[in-house]
Amino acid sequence: MNLTLLNVIVAVVIAIAFAALNAAYLVWAERRGAARIQRRPGPNINGPFGLLQPPLDGIKLMAKQLTTPGGADKVLFIAAPVLAMFPAIMSFVTIPFSDTIVAKNMNVGVLMIFAFASMGSMSLVFAGWSSRNKYSMMSSVRAVSQAVAYEIPMLITTITVVMIAGSTDLMEIVNQQSPSILHWNIFPLLGNSHNLLMPLSFLIFFTCTLAETNRAPFDLGEAESELVAGFHTEYGSMGFGLFFMGEYANIVIGSCMTTILFLGGWSCPFGLFPGVWWFIIKLYILIATFIWIRWTFPRTTIYGLLNLSWKILIPLSLFNLLFTAGLIKVF
Repeated sequence: MNLTLLNVIVAVVIAIAFAALNAAYLVWAERRGAARIQRRPGPNINGPFGLLQPPLDGIKLMAKQLTTPGGADKVLFIAAPVLAMFPAIMSFVTIPFSDTIVAKNMNVGVLMIFAFASMGSMSLVFAGWSSRNKYSMMSSVRAVSQAVAYEIPMLITTITVVMIAGSTDLMEIVNQQSPSILHWNIFPLLGNSHNLLMPLSFLIFFTCTLAETNRAPFDLGEAESELVAGFHTEYGSMGFGLFFMGEYANIVIGSCMTTILFLGGWSCPFGLFPGVWWFIIKLYILIATFIWIRWTFPRTTIYGLLNLSWKILIPLSLFNLLFTAGLIKVF
């Protein structure tokens, strides 16, 4: 029992370190990528290629005083950034990076990931409600309506993959895609699914991941031109830092889930490297796509955002679910 508890503590510490490192240097990668896309200089002074900029920014945030606006609910105001980071950290514990690198494999890993992901919306509600700021409140309402709208097609698409795999165990879902690249769920007719709509499932899931992480063009909760800085308008110091870390940690979680559900996880097409390196390569290609989309496409409107989910993605995902169920029955 003590050994199990120790393993969990070590896993959580490693997950925190991994999330913090990713948050720091994904910000650097995003700033460099945005600079290239917009043909301007990015961070390039502090260290080679500006690599020392993220730790310096972190020191600056930690050195600043955490202030609470007058009239705010102090308990919820302080709890909101912690709640934004906690679900992402716990989600890392059950994600398998290879057949041997996983902190705690669970036969209900998919359910655990989505259970923790649903807690992220609570942090936005707490931040908006407790700040006593009209822009923050409007932002939290937008963010929650966006989360509700896009969790539905994401869950339906995930159920489609779970039906094909016959399991909610993340390792089992990957193992069924492992024989070769042709068995990945994204490829129709060649793998386990026999479903021509699986590329559509991938696009639906990836689009929902963009919306769930509040990334452009779906960043209506942080629309600077309309809502100042959204739900973290009143946050500074490490309160803002935790929100920032939580956003990038959720990007990593979403990319991990996309890799596991559709891209074969750690299964490698050529066998040149250990499986964990293939997982990381797929993971960071998806993250680079997040960055590219943010700095390429303009922000949509709140009505366009909600209409896309309720009128297009949800009907498509429901049709895909029924179509997959029919194929499973036939084959």
